[in-house]
Amino acid sequence: PLSVLQRPRVDVTLRISGFFRDGFPNLLDLFNQVTEAVSKLDESPEDNPLAKQVQTETKYWEEKGLSVEEATARSRYRIFGSKPGAYGAGLQGLIESQNWETDDDLARAYINWSSYAYTQKGIGKAAPEAFNKRLENLQVVLHNQDNREHDLLDSDDYYQFQGGLTAAVRSVTGKNPQTYFGDNSVMEKPKVRQLKEEIARVYRSRVINPKWIEGVMRHGYKGAFEISATVDYLFAYDATAQCVENYMYEGVANAYLFDETVQKFLEDKNPWALRDIAERLLEANQRGLWNNAPQKTLDELRAMVHQAEAVVETINN
Repeated sequence: PLSVLQRPRVDVTLRISGFFRDGFPNLLDLFNQVTEAVSKLDESPEDNPLAKQVQTETKYWEEKGLSVEEATARSRYRIFGSKPGAYGAGLQGLIESQNWETDDDLARAYINWSSYAYTQKGIGKAAPEAFNKRLENLQVVLHNQDNREHDLLDSDDYYQFQGGLTAAVRSVTGKNPQTYFGDNSVMEKPKVRQLKEEIARVYRSRVINPKWIEGVMRHGYKGAFEISATVDYLFAYDATAQCVENYMYEGVANAYLFDETVQKFLEDKNPWALRDIAERLLEANQRGLWNNAPQKTLDELRAMVHQAEAVVETINN
């Protein structure tokens, strides 16, 4: 009740993973029951934006030719995910292949993969029009993490889901939503930070941390791959959520490529990783993500790409 809540309600849309869909269909049912119950409450629009939005959209869908039942059901869709049986958010291939030009390209891929509404009993149905309506009204994109065993730059899932949703909202509305990270590693004391703040924490504590670099170098080829993957995910988060500062690209270049020890490690153990890191940093500059990079730095990165290519060709031959 509002008397207990003592604040307005919040209209929440979930973009669930395929794993969550498969593992917790009971929670999808519960969330949908809550959405339906709250949308039926007789409360003011200021106190219950969900009910207000459902009423507004019901009329909209009725005008589009849907029956009252169909319009009401569609206006209550709040859980979206990938196609039944599918996983991911559709961005990894575009980022890896550099096969995109604008926000709209990333948004289109994300929306195509994410516009399946999940209703009772975990049943998913294509609902791109309804998903687009949700994007039009999204103001905040929040990602929650329940442990500190890994971070936002450990996997492509983080940028695909949170970054992809952010890019989709930006493409539809023309402006970037507020982006936050929910740290629930200590359940009794959850903390919410701006995404930029969390990225900066990960950058300082792991990405350029000499102890982490030294530790990962003990793993040879795989360690070099992890360094390269970290750069990929940093770049991808910036491309989708615009959350990386210029100094971070420069710091990565200095820590990984312009440090003689690390550069030699990469060249000896995994020249492909050395080439990929240099190429990704150059791409960040070309796409306007890394601004004000010194020309000397860019020239050295290009030389490094050629140098690594020569080593790779020698190995292949």
